Amino acid sequence: MESSPLIDIGLPISLFIIMVGIGMTLTVRDFRQLAIYPRGIIVGSIAQIVGMPLLAVLIIALMGPTPAIAVGLVIIAACPGGTTSNLFVMLSKGNVALSIVLTVIASLVTILSLPLFTNMALQHYMDESASIALPVGRTIAMLVVLVLIPVTLGMIFRSFKAEAAQKAEGVVSIFGGVVLAAIVVGLVVSQWDRLFSLLGSAGPSTAFLNLGGIAMGLAVSRFSGLSPRESLAVAVELGIKNGTIGLMVTLTLLKSSEMSIPSAIYGVLMFLFGFVLVIIGRRILPDTKPRPTPDTTNSEPGH
Repeated sequence: MESSPLIDIGLPISLFIIMVGIGMTLTVRDFRQLAIYPRGIIVGSIAQIVGMPLLAVLIIALMGPTPAIAVGLVIIAACPGGTTSNLFVMLSKGNVALSIVLTVIASLVTILSLPLFTNMALQHYMDESASIALPVGRTIAMLVVLVLIPVTLGMIFRSFKAEAAQKAEGVVSIFGGVVLAAIVVGLVVSQWDRLFSLLGSAGPSTAFLNLGGIAMGLAVSRFSGLSPRESLAVAVELGIKNGTIGLMVTLTLLKSSEMSIPSAIYGVLMFLFGFVLVIIGRRILPDTKPRPTPDTTNSEPGH
């Protein structure tokens, strides 16, 4: 599955559509939270952009996966969240506005941080004689085209067609899940002969990365004094990744099915752990729906 029309053409188009969907969840008002109450954004962004790759390095040191799997772990750890994380935050009654802003910030910073962490992982974990390297210029250009531009287009579309954009959000989230599922199935078929050995190598470390990210999000958020809803949003953002970007880097730029295994496994596990967070959030957090206010337009003054 290293090179095929599905990967070389279908995956970039699909990712573009998914990122337009993220843009359609945003308005300019969402960014005002940066100035009004930045603590959640600062804590969540640092944990997501720096903390997750460092956690991946720690897990690799403890569990010793193969070099290709180690690189794949760093790549998925360095990927941002996506529309799926926003959906899970909403279902779990977390702070959706914080989740959206964290998704966008991580998606934009990824343009620079993902090539950096990926090349560091390639240099450290792969054989020195290996010629594999992530082309930084091409990667940045790809992420600009597939992240920055579609998110901006989505925001512009929402500013003119808010109702249509709102309806499209759910469709894009479902589309993203279908694309990820299709790629996972393709990887399973292409790697069937080595599937169980790869799962044995990548499965436990990927699961620990997913669970560790969620735990780290909850811990640093509560330590920083964030509210339960904000803490849940940060935990979900760290636990639910945009696996399509990880697959895009490993399959189209690095041409490595083995490196893509952590992104594929993570894309499956995150749904399982995400639903656990939804159940926990809905049980321990109060209802966020506003109480109906009485209609006073026909009431007498003083009533």
